[in-house]
Amino acid sequence: MSGTATPWLSAAIDFYKFTMSQLQYEQHRHTQVRFALTNRGTERIADVVPLDTLQGRFAAIQAQGFCPDELAYLAGMRTRSGEPTFAPEYLAYLAAARLPDVHVDVVDDALAIWSIGDWPIVTFWETVVMSIVNECYFDALRAQTGTHHDSVGDARLAAKIAILQQHPDIKIVDFGTRRRYSAAWQAHVLAQLQAHCPTQLVGTSNVAYAHAYGLKPIGTYAHEMPMVYAALAPHTPGAVRTAHQQFLSDWYARYGVDLAIGLTDTFGTERFFADFDRAHAMRWRGLRHDSGDPIAFAERVIAFYQDQGIDPLSKTIVFSDSLTIERIVQLHERFAGRIQLVFGWGTTLMNDLGVPALNIVMKTTHADGHPTVKLSDHAGKQSGPREQIARYQREYFAIPEHS
Repeated sequence: MSGTATPWLSAAIDFYKFTMSQLQYEQHRHTQVRFALTNRGTERIADVVPLDTLQGRFAAIQAQGFCPDELAYLAGMRTRSGEPTFAPEYLAYLAAARLPDVHVDVVDDALAIWSIGDWPIVTFWETVVMSIVNECYFDALRAQTGTHHDSVGDARLAAKIAILQQHPDIKIVDFGTRRRYSAAWQAHVLAQLQAHCPTQLVGTSNVAYAHAYGLKPIGTYAHEMPMVYAALAPHTPGAVRTAHQQFLSDWYARYGVDLAIGLTDTFGTERFFADFDRAHAMRWRGLRHDSGDPIAFAERVIAFYQDQGIDPLSKTIVFSDSLTIERIVQLHERFAGRIQLVFGWGTTLMNDLGVPALNIVMKTTHADGHPTVKLSDHAGKQSGPREQIARYQREYFAIPEHS
């Protein structure tokens, strides 16, 4: 990447953070959102990584802000119709904005990291915090044990590449920024994939490496969008459902078909399909799977398109949940020729070096003081207070179905 500034901020940011941030800026500029780290695993991260190390890294990024060449790269992006993807007003906002403070502590004997601020700018801490926690953790493990894992990682990567080469129709996107072993390792993996599977690597979510390697930056939106929209809704029956519908409308109005890949599981895929009618199905390019049984999901999606009189081969499924090379091959062999397939490959692509990867997330917990909720298609991925989860489940369908 060009420029003289240390590219820590952009090297840890995925494209979907910018696309979401722009809509947040235009629709909910001053909404106060809280993000917090959750460790779903058992590793005692705070016993391995000094808190002041993390705090120092976050402070350096906060002081740096966005580099001019990064914003110039974003300014050069165009939609299919030739319009700028990012509005000049929004890019000027990023240039002047300062990321809010990040708090690092140990709470209930576990690492706690959180930040509160205007939604369009605090959102960037998600991928940055996760990336840096991972990198600091694995740096510390190497220092403690004296063990370097690159040779194991290279052997495992070579085995994955060999399998990909045996299945040249498989298309993958690097989704590994948030859970990568390190920034340097992510760059190394991308370079190897470009060298050995150039037609199969169709893009990366990481904006810095898209720029550096001439790859397509890929991403749309994450769970935080409908989660915050719903949290801001009144506590009346059906309001969560209406808020989700409003988000889908706002997203398509802003980005059109270019970024029209629907994420189905924020409040459960069954609820998503209750509102994703033929008109939506015709406009949106496809759907992303992020929890639950991927085979059952894909069969459901194909049947849905067929029932709507839509050729499934005109649409795309993006698989992005806990992929391994074996699962990618399995899904490809079952569904190739039935619907278009893309695999958003994360942890086992960018953090498979012989030591257990961390299972951390950085999610919204509150919007303007109201708790956020994610229902998911997997109980282990649910988030939010129990009483709010129950309310969402109970009240989502409490109004007549919308057309």
